[in-house]
Amino acid sequence: MLSSPPHSPAISIPQLQADLNGRVITPDDPTYDEVRTVFPGAVDRRPAAIVRVADASDVSRVVSLARETGLELAVRSGGHSTAGHGVSEGGIVVDLRDLRALEIDPERRTAWAETGLTAGEYTVAAARHGLATGFGDTASVGIGGISLAGGVGFLVRKHGLTIDDLLAAEVVTADGRLLRVDADTHPDLFWAIRGGGGNFGVATRLELRLHEVDTIVGGPLILPATPDVIASFIAAAEAAPEELSTIANIMPAPPMPFVPSEHHGRLVVMATLAHSEGGEAAERAVAPFRALAEPIADLVRPMSYPELYPPEQEGFHPVAAVRTTFVDSVDRDVAETIVDRLHAATAPMAATQLRVLGGAMARVSADATAFAHRERRVMVNLVAMYERSDEAAVQEAWVTDFAAALRHGEAGAYAGFLGDEGEARVRQAYPGSTWERLAAIKARYDPTNLFRLNQNVPPAAGASPA
Repeated sequence: MLSSPPHSPAISIPQLQADLNGRVITPDDPTYDEVRTVFPGAVDRRPAAIVRVADASDVSRVVSLARETGLELAVRSGGHSTAGHGVSEGGIVVDLRDLRALEIDPERRTAWAETGLTAGEYTVAAARHGLATGFGDTASVGIGGISLAGGVGFLVRKHGLTIDDLLAAEVVTADGRLLRVDADTHPDLFWAIRGGGGNFGVATRLELRLHEVDTIVGGPLILPATPDVIASFIAAAEAAPEELSTIANIMPAPPMPFVPSEHHGRLVVMATLAHSEGGEAAERAVAPFRALAEPIADLVRPMSYPELYPPEQEGFHPVAAVRTTFVDSVDRDVAETIVDRLHAATAPMAATQLRVLGGAMARVSADATAFAHRERRVMVNLVAMYERSDEAAVQEAWVTDFAAALRHGEAGAYAGFLGDEGEARVRQAYPGSTWERLAAIKARYDPTNLFRLNQNVPPAAGASPA
């Protein structure tokens, strides 16, 4: 029997299995520990049951079960939530990993994709047609999470956020209904899921726009991390044509085979460049970055788009303190602060990631979707990885102080990279009227806050259910 909260009926696992097309995994199952594990290494939660759903009807049944019993409900796509929202302690998990159908229409340049697919799987399949949808920079991220949070990746300046390519979705809401949601049908919910994350239901299928992206010019470029190089790199990235997007990690150089041994452990700018169209224009766009300093390693070359997603280390589950914010400039003073803070870090691995924004992302109105930070110029992500649990408080304080030292103007936050940081930080992800609008829509579609294991926007009081 599945234990339930007080005053709720006991749940029969055999009956639950009989009611579903998918598989129910409980703590006595030999695969339980493997299946409950999510990407962040500090998350160690033991759900009462994990349901590997086979279709949307399974999702509807599990959502209804959680609503009727009061069991805490978690929804897992790729399991990369920094806060570990893809698994519950003592509750029930809707595990989407077996929802993997993908239908690509090359002529219309659209795809219907189930939300158990990873960004890497989708990208490889789309590349067979010379097409791509922009996600993030990690292949194992589930498209169900990133496509609702925002999606800031290698095509952000040319084609915008992932949510800008979201055309429609099929969503199971808190009352168990499966809704088709788009600009004309449930437009309020369509607005909210584009940036509002999992607050409003379980997305089981997404219709996504595809772009012509065939051979690109991209890959790693590693430069010495001096304040001048960092500031000049960001200036070059902002001045670059929109076809070029960059992600720069300022960090100690790892002992990778293409990094000369004398640089191992020294601060470097480990950047990934991606020019979406390739050719001579791409070489001209990349040239200013190569001229910033003598490259420590230069692997930028013509390649297929999926090659930007490097193989991931099997079993890698980092334990880390993280902070996400936005800044509107990275001048030499800011760059010097970054270098000084990283040199002073006590974590075994500490890094600052800078993603220059603008371009197509910035041309979408701030109120067109629930992602409200369209005008921000640079996303900053800070990370301090550590090994022992007694280091957590020290490293959390380090990333908090570091973020404060970089702040000027409104801090802001990207919901997709937020940890478990409290309502004030979630409000920074959804500032001002965005929060109020989300809360009103939440009250209509999820008045009891069933979907609360997320960067949560509680339902507004007094709103009428949908």
